[in-house]
Amino acid sequence: MHDGKVPIDDRGFAYGDGLFETVLVRDNRPLLWNEHLMRLARGCERLAIPFPDRAMLDALPYQAGPGLHLLKIIVTRGSGGRGYLPPDEAEPRLRWQVMHFTPAPYRWREGVRLRLCELRLGIQPRLAGLKHLNRLENVLARQEWRDEGIAEGVLCDSEGCVVEATCMNLFWLQDGCLETPRLDRCGVAGTLRAALLASQPIDEVSRHADELDTVQALWLGNSVQGVWPVTQLEAADGKVIRQWALGPAHRLLQMKAHELLGYPSTF
Repeated sequence: MHDGKVPIDDRGFAYGDGLFETVLVRDNRPLLWNEHLMRLARGCERLAIPFPDRAMLDALPYQAGPGLHLLKIIVTRGSGGRGYLPPDEAEPRLRWQVMHFTPAPYRWREGVRLRLCELRLGIQPRLAGLKHLNRLENVLARQEWRDEGIAEGVLCDSEGCVVEATCMNLFWLQDGCLETPRLDRCGVAGTLRAALLASQPIDEVSRHADELDTVQALWLGNSVQGVWPVTQLEAADGKVIRQWALGPAHRLLQMKAHELLGYPSTF
């Protein structure tokens, strides 16, 4: 762990003025590394934060060692400026941490319960897709339930369009076509999502939450956990909206995603 102190005037600490990436590392090899670096670069460009030294970033996964780990990288604008006004020339601050990681294979095999969240995401295209440090909407949404049997919550925007889950992207099968929500107005564009969009015929669409009960299969996915098939969708009040029996259709996207992450692709 890079344990350098973060001063109280760090803009990431004070305002969420920065970005982060959470990378799955297997035996010193970072999975979807290019996708992570590309998203970080897009975020730095959009926030006008200088991109960290590439050689320094490339060296970080080798700090993990053998086995399965998570590498968390945080880049802030650094210190300085006056209030919300950033300094003319930012001096970014890079911090990182390596943690052991164990996935949840039973969720791959058995599927998960999913609920609709009451919280609505604000629409802000300038931040859409970025994994910026200001994640209060996700924190508030995750506070909505304590039932450990519910794996995730669906987030819609202020107009009722499905966007994502609190920390995963959504995918579904509709009339034989794979779809995922558009993320041009809000939400985080996950790196597993990016890799799947580049390699599979997946349409980016706008759908409202009440349309989810018509899909043939529903999945949650990210670059750390892999893909979880959804077996039950619930309303915020706990009412069951739809249930799915796992079948071959649920394993197709899971197989493609897990090949990218080195996870089991057959169950």
